[in-house]
Amino acid sequence: MSDTADPRLLRAPPKKGIRLSWTDERLRGIVWQLLVVGLVGGIIWWLVSNTAHNLEVRRIATGWGFLNREAGLPIGESLIDYNPTNTYSRALLVGVLNTLKVAVVGIILATILGTLIGIARLSKNWLLSRLAATYIEVIRDLPLLLQLLFWYVILQGLPAPRQSLNPMTGVFLSNRGLKLPWVQWQDAHSFALLGLVAGIVATFLYARSARAKRMTDGQPRKVWPVGLGLILGLPLLIWAALGAPWQGDIPALRGFNFQGGLTVTPEYFALLLGLVTYTAGFIAEIVRAGIQSVPQGQWEAAEALGLQRGRIMRQIVLPQALRVIIPPMTSQYLNLTKNSSLAVAIGYQDIVSISNTTLNQTGQAIEGIAIIMAVYLCISLSISLFMNWYNARIALVER
Repeated sequence: MSDTADPRLLRAPPKKGIRLSWTDERLRGIVWQLLVVGLVGGIIWWLVSNTAHNLEVRRIATGWGFLNREAGLPIGESLIDYNPTNTYSRALLVGVLNTLKVAVVGIILATILGTLIGIARLSKNWLLSRLAATYIEVIRDLPLLLQLLFWYVILQGLPAPRQSLNPMTGVFLSNRGLKLPWVQWQDAHSFALLGLVAGIVATFLYARSARAKRMTDGQPRKVWPVGLGLILGLPLLIWAALGAPWQGDIPALRGFNFQGGLTVTPEYFALLLGLVTYTAGFIAEIVRAGIQSVPQGQWEAAEALGLQRGRIMRQIVLPQALRVIIPPMTSQYLNLTKNSSLAVAIGYQDIVSISNTTLNQTGQAIEGIAIIMAVYLCISLSISLFMNWYNARIALVER
């Protein structure tokens, strides 16, 4: 006689209905949830109605109509065309872009610097390891605002443009900021940049398709020739088709200041230096912990195969350490983005600075604060979603 149970007897028992009795656990759960939702809704309604009443009594204007009024607000640097005759909405857009400029560039530079310092912290070279450890301890123990003020004072103490530092041709460092050679941007460069982005996306999709086909038929397919053609060839083809314009814009001293080239203002430079060096200290410790989480046997096995330590680190250890590094690294990216709000202390006009000026001019503080909160919430959620997606891709999959 077989011991196999009848499959009909393995079906899940039928679900019981909710009894109208306080002893029913599911009924109690629903009641408590409704009470909590009602309580939260009541608090929100009271806050909104009380705020609206107080604003009406004090005759304080509300609403978003001020966004279409002329700002009259001077802004020192912007990624898009702006002048004081533009609207408040345009000025706030400039502030958002300035914040993104700090956040994106800061995250990239802090990741590179922090990774290098974290690897140096584990170096067998005693001096290099001690220097990295000293950097980490000193930077992390000093308040970020103090560091920002330090860098700003250092940059303001540089010589005037006529006595500026000139480390190489076309590069000048003075109390007016950093001047670099640049290209006179034209439509051809914009389309070539779009072609570069399209090439990167197409290469990623091709690599993914090639990997899937290899899992099916076992035949390897080279990705780099296609990637080289898409990433390098496509932008160059677009650039050449539109006339291949290439006009250099070299900064030169004219009177008491420089003309031409790319300008990195002292405010932006100081903010970027402070955020990058400060955040890199925390990223370095995250990288060090991630590398140390990889079993020592991985190093020993790779060394037994005759691989060099640099190659072991790049191709074996770091890919495994990423699974430990990515989650806390996300927090540091969010911290860097939110810490950029300290820019107001050194005069860099980001979304916080411009929103503060806007609410002081219009008197609409609630809308101004709401805009700041919405901007940082959107940026933080975007970073979190991207990092969570990347973390899920590199996570180990149980078989």
